[in-house]
Amino acid sequence: MKVLMVLTSHDQLGNTGRKTGFWLEEFAAPYFVFRDAGVDLTLASPKGGQPPVDPKSDLPENQTTAMARFKRDAKAQKQLSETVKLDTIKSENYDTVFYVGGHGPMWDLAESRVSIALLESFYNSGKAIALVCHSPGVLRHVNYKGEPLVKGKRVTGFTNGEEEETQLTHVVPFLVEDELMRLGAIFKKVSNWQPHSIVDGRLLTGQNPASSTGAAQALLKLVGKKTASAS
Repeated sequence: MKVLMVLTSHDQLGNTGRKTGFWLEEFAAPYFVFRDAGVDLTLASPKGGQPPVDPKSDLPENQTTAMARFKRDAKAQKQLSETVKLDTIKSENYDTVFYVGGHGPMWDLAESRVSIALLESFYNSGKAIALVCHSPGVLRHVNYKGEPLVKGKRVTGFTNGEEEETQLTHVVPFLVEDELMRLGAIFKKVSNWQPHSIVDGRLLTGQNPASSTGAAQALLKLVGKKTASAS
């Protein structure tokens, strides 16, 4: 199985002067779920090379076992430092795609024509797509059959309440929950910071960092089922 993981290249938190990027747990946990399953993994970002880690995601109180493992794993660190440029990627070379969250994607990937076209290409060709935490917001301009892809679908993502707790409600370009609902999605959520992921057909979304392991496992199951039924 070939899995593409997409990360942000954006490192500025609006006009606060603070840094952002991808959330380390949301990369590390799925990365090892995929690698331990023997998946052929490709990492990509808009600019290629080392994507920016949100410094907040690496604070002592946010450490997880997957992050500790990542810091001991030279192979994983090297692979992360060498992401390929997103505009060189073709969906036909992969079975599925997983978008890592963090605040960064809301600025670059959400507005990237390359990312929009790539997600549409995966979905149009019958493949599953997965997005966690802030990255479901990347679907804001993604269409399917002339309608917003999320319209009428059960989805989740970083909630207004979680954004409120991070005190970034007025910094982010849009709120993931509000935006998905504006597009006609049926937004489902659990209590702040609790694991929660949803599969609706070929669309898989996770609510927050705690959801990243479960979302990656669910994606493997979903793609495995699809592959089995196709063979």
